[in-house]
Amino acid sequence: MSKSNIVFVITMAIATASFAVARQQAFDHNGREYMQKAELNNKVTDPNNISITVVYDNNPYEAGLETAWGFSCVITGTDKVILFDTGGDGPLLLENMSKKGIEVNSIQIVVLSHIHGDHTGGVEMFLKKNSKVIVYLPQSFSAKFKEKVSSLGAKIVEVSKPTEICTGVYSTGQMGALIKEQGLVIRTEKGLVVITGCAHPGIVKMLQRAKALFDEPVLLAMGGFHLEWVTKNKIENIIKAFGEMDVKYAGPCHCSGDKARHLFARYFGEGYINIGVGRIVKIKDLP
Repeated sequence: MSKSNIVFVITMAIATASFAVARQQAFDHNGREYMQKAELNNKVTDPNNISITVVYDNNPYEAGLETAWGFSCVITGTDKVILFDTGGDGPLLLENMSKKGIEVNSIQIVVLSHIHGDHTGGVEMFLKKNSKVIVYLPQSFSAKFKEKVSSLGAKIVEVSKPTEICTGVYSTGQMGALIKEQGLVIRTEKGLVVITGCAHPGIVKMLQRAKALFDEPVLLAMGGFHLEWVTKNKIENIIKAFGEMDVKYAGPCHCSGDKARHLFARYFGEGYINIGVGRIVKIKDLP
């Protein structure tokens, strides 16, 4: 290769690398800038009021509640009452909600993490009982799914970038490549609470996104971490990353798998939260 060609190749490589860095910086800047608009009042949610009730999971916790593959939880104490995901079966979701004393009509916002049926299967039956909600879903959801939700009377907000859902509560924005997913971030005086459906984009990446948006510590990460089929070594590396990010509490459930749950319990000790259907996590109880 001639000297001029070598110089050209090197120049192009540098330019490509610089473009990639600039693009990432622009993304980070734009993400922060967008969130900054929602943060102008700098409001956070009072941790003494926040409760997260798991109403659908494949892990048992409270006797008398049905388990099934999937995930759903109800968040109260925030500006609006939020249903995060709807599990895979409508009747089971509604029955578990009823047994936990949660009125269907009390829900004001529904947040769907990703398109998979074990997280969206209960949507139709729920909306037939309560359609006076706003449904936040990733923009990548199919037109057919969106039309169905709209036909049942709910208002849809399509999420692509980080988005304020209500005071102190945000979406990470749509993340991932093959499977697009959003996580839920609750800002509290104690730190961030991050809830994931399956964390298909990677639980570490989703936590990094939350921290990058607010530059605040993560108090609690809970939900599906998608580690059911992951090796022990990789799980340990993920736990190490949690430690490096100073995540104080971890509550893996759903698709996290027993192996990961045991490893997280061993590492986090008192900072491990055993999540299963019926579990209520009160943020005021997390010192």
